[in-house]
Amino acid sequence: MIGNALFMRAVRTSRGILSSSNPFIPQRSFSFIFTGRRLDDIIKKELIHDKTSTEVADLWYAYHEDKVNVHGLVLKGNEATTILQRAKECPFFIQPIFRDDGYFMLVSQYQDPCHFLMAYLEDFKMDPTAAQPLLTFSVFDDYATTKDLGLVRAEILNRGIEDEEGRKVVQNMIDGYMKDDEYTTVVSPFNKRPEAFDLDDFLAQQNEKWRSNTTKSER
Repeated sequence: MIGNALFMRAVRTSRGILSSSNPFIPQRSFSFIFTGRRLDDIIKKELIHDKTSTEVADLWYAYHEDKVNVHGLVLKGNEATTILQRAKECPFFIQPIFRDDGYFMLVSQYQDPCHFLMAYLEDFKMDPTAAQPLLTFSVFDDYATTKDLGLVRAEILNRGIEDEEGRKVVQNMIDGYMKDDEYTTVVSPFNKRPEAFDLDDFLAQQNEKWRSNTTKSER
């Protein structure tokens, strides 16, 4: 659990938050292998084979509506496909969680065929192979072609991350890989040209999105 003391230790100014000989691209990966569910493990495909994309989306939302620390999101089929294709090319990224005292950072690693694992950056910096995921999300493209539908399942694994915080992190991750401008100016440089990645600018943009999402959720 990320308690207050750990959170305060995690609060950093934007400069120097990632410091190593190669500040952005990890030399090692998570040793944690996510045996995440397949879509077949969550829904009975034979029961929705003849349903429309709208009906499947409604069922997906309804299925996750009352679940604790679990969220279901729906994308267009091409959006899900794009996210997965880009994640294979750029498997690592970061996302801040903002609180009144500042922020702390999560690092994400993509694992085939459709899973994203997110751990506490400080844990990852100390030992990537020992870092444990705090939240995960999976992007299922099973119906991308037949129903023009992508289904996302997010699970918050650590109580130190609030439910709404987890939802916003996942949405921002999806935006980063799905939206052309964010992918080309942020996610791709982070992975392929770290010297071109501007952490200060990224944090400012994410802080603005974070506040905007908070305002919308309170309406």
